[in-house]
Amino acid sequence: MKPAPFEYHAPTTPAEAVDLLSGLGDGAKVLAGGQSLVPMLALRLAVFEHLVDVRRVEGIRGIERQNGTVRIGAGTTQAAIERSPEVAAAVPLLARATPLIGHFQIRNRGTLGGSLAHADPAAEYPAVALALDAELEILSAQGTRRVRAGDFFTGLWTTAVADDELLTAVTFPVWAGRGGFAVDEVARRHGDFALAGACVAVGLDGEGRVDRCGIGLFGLGPVPLRAPAAESAAWGLAAGDVDPVELGRAATADLAEVPDDLHAPADYRRRVGAVTVARAWRRAVEEAQGG
Repeated sequence: MKPAPFEYHAPTTPAEAVDLLSGLGDGAKVLAGGQSLVPMLALRLAVFEHLVDVRRVEGIRGIERQNGTVRIGAGTTQAAIERSPEVAAAVPLLARATPLIGHFQIRNRGTLGGSLAHADPAAEYPAVALALDAELEILSAQGTRRVRAGDFFTGLWTTAVADDELLTAVTFPVWAGRGGFAVDEVARRHGDFALAGACVAVGLDGEGRVDRCGIGLFGLGPVPLRAPAAESAAWGLAAGDVDPVELGRAATADLAEVPDDLHAPADYRRRVGAVTVARAWRRAVEEAQGG
């Protein structure tokens, strides 16, 4: 099939982009890498009167480390993140999640901001942003506002970005001290969206107790999720006293809207989700203890 007719716009500055979005209203859609949007348009699962292509917009790409954080422009490609030694050293969880996204051809075009704004509940980047308490910068004609990842994903494929706004950057904290990070997922084939997966970040104090913890879940609900009950259960314990299997069960026990579809039933996703949490936790703790 072919997309429904639309008018194409190619702004070159952030201000021009938000002016267009403000004027065009809800009939417009931002086109970043297009790796999710274009197939949806081609199948007519989505129809928009206007596409605002931000690939030529200056100032929304690049990776910069500053004041204990790493700020990444929303237009930065997944391939650039994958190749970045700065990201690998400062935000290991993001670096380790990136090779799991599709295939290299997709990562050459797909962007950080596009993945987060698309908000697919089975995607890796939203879960990473949640686990690390990332902060997202959103631009409108009124200026820039910042939204924590926990407040960003508002529903199925919907976010806190309004029709007249543009996601411009994401800031990730750099974890100091003894930290460990891991991503685990189960998919039918490499490059497919995960049936269930988990991102785990663990920090240990000088006595080997958990003093920082973030667990993001994907493929296990209508939105990307965090696992606060499991995080609370691990907090303050010696790392060796945390049972990864019980932690995985705690992370998935209270999930209310686990997908039940032709790809996998809900019970299976829940069981697999618990296993991915346990496996990621073990690897993250091993790294933290070794560091």
